[in-house]
Amino acid sequence: MLGVGLPICVQCGTAGNPCRCKVVGPTVGFLALAAAAVVEWPLGAFIYCFGRHVKGRRIMAHPATVVYPSVNRAIPI
Repeated sequence: MLGVGLPICVQCGTAGNPCRCKVVGPTVGFLALAAAAVVEWPLGAFIYCFGRHVKGRRIMAHPATVVYPSVNRAIPI
């Protein structure tokens, strides 16, 4: 039986906690990015195809530029 692996993201060198490493914030941020990307990337591509290039690019970039950083910063460990 094959198990489904949970992506674990580690960010070291931060000053947000005493051990200077974050595991939970980046991992939850990645999962939030993936969930938002499932919806926003096809929508952005659809809008891009109909001539709204700047708006389509902005929608497709939203998970990486807004969702991931905000979730990552919200969880300090």
